[in-house]
Amino acid sequence: MSNSKKVTREQLFGLINGKLTIRINRYLGARLRDAGIGITVEQWTVLACLWQKDKLSQQILSQTTFRDKTTMTRLINNLEKQGLVVRVPDTIDRRVNLVYLTQKGMDLEQKASAVIEKVAKHTLSILTEEELNMGIILLRKVYDHLA
Repeated sequence: MSNSKKVTREQLFGLINGKLTIRINRYLGARLRDAGIGITVEQWTVLACLWQKDKLSQQILSQTTFRDKTTMTRLINNLEKQGLVVRVPDTIDRRVNLVYLTQKGMDLEQKASAVIEKVAKHTLSILTEEELNMGIILLRKVYDHLA
């Protein structure tokens, strides 16, 4: 870290533990509850993938959302109980389960997306366009470096 500001242990610990992510997730979860949307932030990440491309395997959903198989199974079980998705064995490979949105799951997209958009605008409202772009560049650079 020559020629740059020294990062304190507290700052590094905060970065490593994802304090910002935790705070955003808590805020987003509260806004989803306030709007009467009965899903968690974790469940939203799965639904968001399916809203982009329906009929994904559990493995693809796990990889896309950075969740392990056990966690993904639990999330899909809960989404099934809520009637938002169904699991169907793949016709080509019966060992693979494809996850489909139900009509109820599809109908939730607009309401949830409105909440997400509002949270994103509020969260980023304190940043200038330049600060936001620089933040994206820096985070992408660190992420790619660790890949």
